[in-house]
Amino acid sequence: MPEQFAHISDPHLTHLHDVGVAQLLNKRLLGYLSWRRRRRHEHRPEVLEALSRDLAAHPPGQLVVTGDLTHIGLPQEFSQARSWLQQLGDARQVALVPGNHDACVKAPWQDTFELWADYLASDAPEPPLFPSLRVRGSIAFIGLSSACPTPPFMATGAVGKEQLQRLPHLLEATRDQGLFRVVFIHHSPLAGTEKWRKRLTDAPALQAIIESGGAELVLHGHGHRAHRRELETRQGMVPVVAVPSASAMGLHGADIAHYNRYAVSRTASGWTLDLECRGYDPAVDGFVTDDRQSLQLRRD
Repeated sequence: MPEQFAHISDPHLTHLHDVGVAQLLNKRLLGYLSWRRRRRHEHRPEVLEALSRDLAAHPPGQLVVTGDLTHIGLPQEFSQARSWLQQLGDARQVALVPGNHDACVKAPWQDTFELWADYLASDAPEPPLFPSLRVRGSIAFIGLSSACPTPPFMATGAVGKEQLQRLPHLLEATRDQGLFRVVFIHHSPLAGTEKWRKRLTDAPALQAIIESGGAELVLHGHGHRAHRRELETRQGMVPVVAVPSASAMGLHGADIAHYNRYAVSRTASGWTLDLECRGYDPAVDGFVTDDRQSLQLRRD
């Protein structure tokens, strides 16, 4: 039987109705103004409610969430997001990496990311936190954090030296175990695919590691757009797939909310990867399938 999982990103699920002025005396003020003017109309709770219903009706074996649960990374937003994550499922079923909005400014760990610790963690939690590793059947989920505080008007990310040093061994070890390796991260890992102020600053280094060590699938969000690119590695082609925001109404020409479901099957020459794209349809207030693809990934 195929093994199934799903990927969502950028839900921006929190509200900022009760934010105090003192909490905005930094870069967060810009994010708050953006939420007041635009984002609260684009990212809608009714879309997330429809998403939750759809996931509950067809539970994936593992749900991968690639960050930006918050708008400006306030402690109360982390608490709101924690409640939402608990509704999605047990932490063993929901694998999370943070996004740039979640790390808007430097904040105490115990007031923010500690609230999500069991969703960020590996199967066998031990420092350092990232890269994370969860193995579900024949699938290895490898999470990278690109979230870091940035100056005003910047939305860049960075994996950092320590994660880049540990990743090659992790890719090799999971390959030697014959696992289907899913690398997931908030920012695009491909150099030159994002605007300068939104890029992953060490994308060339990360891309080189994946080209050398291989993977079977790379997932990300951040751009609020759906697309599939390909990365050639020593072991064959790797799909690099992005999803739009999971809560977006698609205003002003933006992509409406979508998420992807995957089914993985082993073949004599590698793997079959089936992809189902499900998008929000306001007419039925629910998610419907609008595309299916099947990819053959040949591996030596």
